[in-house]
Amino acid sequence: MEIILVDDGSRDRCSQICDLYAKKDRRIKVIHKKNGGLVSARKAGLMAASGKYIGYVDGDDWIEPGYYEAMHCAMETADADIVCAGQSRDLFDQSECFYNSYPAGIYEGKRLKALYRSMISQDVFFHPGITTYVWNKLFKKELLYFSQMNVDERITIGEDAAVTYPALLNCKRVCVMENVSYHYRQREDSMLKQSSSFEDDARKLKYLYEYMRSWTKLAENRRGQKDLELSSQVMELVLSICIIRSGGRVQKEDGYLSYSAFDEAYLGKKIVVYSAGTFGQQLVNRLKENGLCDIVLWVDDDYWEYRRCCLDVDPVESVINCEFDYILVATVNGNVAKNINVRLLDMGIEGSKILTIKEPDNKEEVLKRFLA
Repeated sequence: MEIILVDDGSRDRCSQICDLYAKKDRRIKVIHKKNGGLVSARKAGLMAASGKYIGYVDGDDWIEPGYYEAMHCAMETADADIVCAGQSRDLFDQSECFYNSYPAGIYEGKRLKALYRSMISQDVFFHPGITTYVWNKLFKKELLYFSQMNVDERITIGEDAAVTYPALLNCKRVCVMENVSYHYRQREDSMLKQSSSFEDDARKLKYLYEYMRSWTKLAENRRGQKDLELSSQVMELVLSICIIRSGGRVQKEDGYLSYSAFDEAYLGKKIVVYSAGTFGQQLVNRLKENGLCDIVLWVDDDYWEYRRCCLDVDPVESVINCEFDYILVATVNGNVAKNINVRLLDMGIEGSKILTIKEPDNKEEVLKRFLA
């Protein structure tokens, strides 16, 4: 095993810590480089790697003993090009397991082609078949190299997707497993989202969209696989990120609303926002900025963790004793929204008061408005 630590221009003592570990274990290599961002750091590590297989671990995260042994065993046994695992999300003292939508197994031939048709966006909006992350996967080096080294380094939102999906498309055999020994650690600084304007994010997302579009065109022309609907899948991916980052609203230059993720019936009413993740935080910020309605309650299953980040979030059960007109369910994942809807109905909430995002009729046009 080879461990490559990339010090991407860190300003604290990480540089010294990396060198210390390298002295203690001959399997560890250290790269010190000028700060260039995540894509640049991953490229530097990949160029220095001499192994047959490549895995990534992000700086805040951790893996359980035996994680890569299990991934390596699955790769060798299945003779796969990529192994896709699940992950655990660590939020303070809680841990929750997440899996790919496709069940564990080996995908090749017709099964693999079926996976391609919904690997980025599956059935309802927006529900990926295979998670975007590079860090819960093991790649054959020669397959990963082309995908990683060609990514535009200006991409700082969705950079994992720009590597994962092109790499998957070049596989002959993919192994999906339910291993959740990779722990994605959420800290306070990663839970709290900036409330700046969407303009800067739109510019970054434009880089992602243009890169992903160019990749899909090349793939369709080279492989003759237009039936995989890669372009529409990419459109849904970037549109979903736009909705999340913008709080689900985009304005025209004249100030009039150009698109809203929710039915406008809630305007001027008393509302509850369900979810305090990125989408929920951006939605609350936008509604407060514009005084569009009266937010009487903000709820989330992980409310206590968000309170520790100084966000005024309450438990979901609080809606029972709250006077409101509508609940806005702040998730772009259609399946998650359905589950939340069922939960609220079981709590006695009227269905007419629950608003989930509207899937745009003309997704391409709406995306253009976001990225304009």
